[in-house]
Amino acid sequence: MSRPSPVRPTRRNSPSLPAVVAPRTAKHWFSNSDSEGPAMQIGIIGAGNIGGNLTRRLTALGHKVFVANSRGPHTLTALAEETGATAVPVAEAVRDAEIVVVAIPVKAVPDLPAGLLDAAADGVAVIDTGNYYPRERDGRIAEIEDEGITESRWTQRRLGHPVIKAFNGTYAQDLLDRTRPAGDPERIAVPVAGDDEEAKRKVRALIDELGFDTVDAGGLDDSWRQQPGTPVYGLRAGVEDVTKALAEASPDRRPEFRG
Repeated sequence: MSRPSPVRPTRRNSPSLPAVVAPRTAKHWFSNSDSEGPAMQIGIIGAGNIGGNLTRRLTALGHKVFVANSRGPHTLTALAEETGATAVPVAEAVRDAEIVVVAIPVKAVPDLPAGLLDAAADGVAVIDTGNYYPRERDGRIAEIEDEGITESRWTQRRLGHPVIKAFNGTYAQDLLDRTRPAGDPERIAVPVAGDDEEAKRKVRALIDELGFDTVDAGGLDDSWRQQPGTPVYGLRAGVEDVTKALAEASPDRRPEFRG
C-alpha cells in the first residue's frame, strides 16, 4: 500500500508491506491494454514499493513512464533498465504528463517544487497514494490534526491541484501478483476518492486496465474512509466487501494514527 512513502512500517493491527520481489516479465501480469485507449504519458514521483511496481506495470502496459525520486535519476538506473521507463528529475517527471502519481511520504510533499504541476498536460489527473503516519514517520501536521482535514486534502493544498486518492491501502506486491480480468471472482477492488469527476474517471479506467475493480469512495473530504486504521485499509476483497468496509468506517482516527 502506499504506506510510508510506498512502504509502510509493519505494525500489529495493520498489514505489513511485503518487499518488492525480483523483477518479473510482463507476461505474468494480466492487462486490459488491448481493450483500452491509446498509451498515455505518466509521471511517477517516488520509486519505493508502490511507485516502483506501478512503474513496472504501467510500462508493461505500453504507457510512456517518467519516474523520479528525491535522490536523483542516477539512483533509478536499474529500474529504468528493467522497465524501459525514463528516469528524470522530479520537475521533468510531470512535464506533459496526462497522469501523475505522487507516491512519497506525506512529510515530503511540501518539499516538491512550487508550481510543479504547471507543466503537466491540460486535465492531468493526479493520484495521491500517501498515508499520514504521525508517530512512525511524518511527525505532527497541524492542519490534519487541528482542522480535522483528510490527509489527501492536505496534500492537495500543498500541490495546488486536485488529487485523487487511490492505492493508499493497496499492498505493493498485489500490483504484480493479484491482477485479474474483469469479472473474475478473485478480482480485488480499490477505493478511489476525489472531487474532480473527470480525473476520477481517468484514474478508475487506469486501475481497471491494471487489473483491478474500483469503488467510488466519494469526494476528497470522504477519503477518511480509506485512511490508515479503517476497515478498508489493506483489505483484499471485491466490490461488495470494499463498499461495505467504506460504509463501516469511523471518522475518528485511532490513537496510533494521531500526532
